Amino acid sequence: MAEIRILGVVGAGQMGNGIAQVAAQAGITVICTDVAQPALDKAKATVTGSLARLVKKEKLTQAQADEAVSRITFTTDLGRHKEADLIVEAATEQESLKRTIFKELDKVARPGVILASNTSSISITRLATVTSRPERFIGMHFMNPVPMMQLVELIRGLLTSEETYQATRALAEKMGKTCTVSKDMPGFIANRLLMPMINEAFLALEQGLGSPEDIDTTMKLGASHPMGPLALADLIGLDTCLAIMEVLHKEFGDSKYRPSVLLRQHVDAGLLGRKSNRGVFRYEDAKKG
Repeated sequence: MAEIRILGVVGAGQMGNGIAQVAAQAGITVICTDVAQPALDKAKATVTGSLARLVKKEKLTQAQADEAVSRITFTTDLGRHKEADLIVEAATEQESLKRTIFKELDKVARPGVILASNTSSISITRLATVTSRPERFIGMHFMNPVPMMQLVELIRGLLTSEETYQATRALAEKMGKTCTVSKDMPGFIANRLLMPMINEAFLALEQGLGSPEDIDTTMKLGASHPMGPLALADLIGLDTCLAIMEVLHKEFGDSKYRPSVLLRQHVDAGLLGRKSNRGVFRYEDAKKG
């Protein structure tokens, strides 16, 4: 089993730049691509800022932080992924977009290179069908925010080989992560359990059961959750939460997964959470948590 020395990351958003940072900290060379240069510039600034905070907390030396940044190449050239040993897609949670990306990556990637998706809900088996290498295709679902969260869910498609699984697991563990394995079903383990809870919190808010603060405080103090479900939804992104609930509802055909009207209204209004400075809570002046 060949060691993964160069990691490709497609998508420089919140998840992509987090994956790039953690890999670079683990000594892995990273090629991070995005279609838009401003997104890449923002990603580099985010990674640099995140590492600077670790230096300030004395968890890294300045030399280690500088070295990690130097390991990441930020580029709009998807062709650079021909250098990678494994490529993980971290684009928006839209199946059509991911399928387009993997069609292109299948042409760029060398034979034998593993293609992975950071999808949080979409079928790995189905995404793999647009490539010529379904046995070298796997789900590698990081949690948000990637530098802080310990878990990576690994999802084997119907045709994913044992070698692919073992190589991907070894990479995740090298990045300091703990792995769980989920069957290839909608939402996998984490979001199959988490998203209905978040959706229920929106239904409770929609019905006036309690204020946002009361709903979140009840779950934090009553269920010992580190963050309330509404604040967590804001952190994840309400558009992402809605996309996952739509996948669960469509794939299972069960009304218990129907997205809350209020959640959909927030997304329609552009109130996406922390990334838009407003979701259930406002974030211009102070962070809610």
